[in-house]
Amino acid sequence: MYKGPAETRAFCAAFEPPAGVEAVLCPPFVSLAAALENSHTVFAQNVHWADEGAFTGEVSAPMLLELGVDGAIVGHSERRQYFGETDETVRLRVEHALEAGLRVIACVGELEHEREGGEADDVLRRQVSVLPRHERLVVAYEPVWAIGTGKTATPEQAQEAHALIKSLLDVPVLYGGSVKPENAAELMGQRDVDGALVGGASLDVESFTAICRAASPS
Repeated sequence: MYKGPAETRAFCAAFEPPAGVEAVLCPPFVSLAAALENSHTVFAQNVHWADEGAFTGEVSAPMLLELGVDGAIVGHSERRQYFGETDETVRLRVEHALEAGLRVIACVGELEHEREGGEADDVLRRQVSVLPRHERLVVAYEPVWAIGTGKTATPEQAQEAHALIKSLLDVPVLYGGSVKPENAAELMGQRDVDGALVGGASLDVESFTAICRAASPS
């Protein structure tokens, strides 16, 4: 919940993704139109499973498509933690968004006590099991213990989790969890890490650009 329309316009005007890197911007709902003014690829931060109805505070896939939005994040750890998102509601949102024609970044990841208890693989298997294989689906692995904590999965931990996810579902997998310019290249250099879902480090245009450069094939 950062950057209203004015700040979003300024960010988008200053941001130029490096050649060969697909960069997606995911501003709040009120700033989607502003982000779209600059010809960037824009995703929403959430999408509902119904086309319309008595769902106050939600936004539907047809509404996003009419605006010109390309896709949506679904099941982000903060949605699960603070707003009661479950594997079932994630499934409903993902399936409907894909059917409507949106692209989707579906988030999965374990809590700290689940990793410490040796349950991480089981959690990932459960969360991934509800997702369909689809050409417009990307999965983001975000270990919840590394979200906004300054902790980061080691490259080896990220690779292990990504390899597991890809063994369950043949889709690209992004890493999300305190990605910064300082660690982006090593994380994205892992064999099964296809990119990054960037949180706090994306708020500064220079920081986000540096992370995008780390993903550049050149």
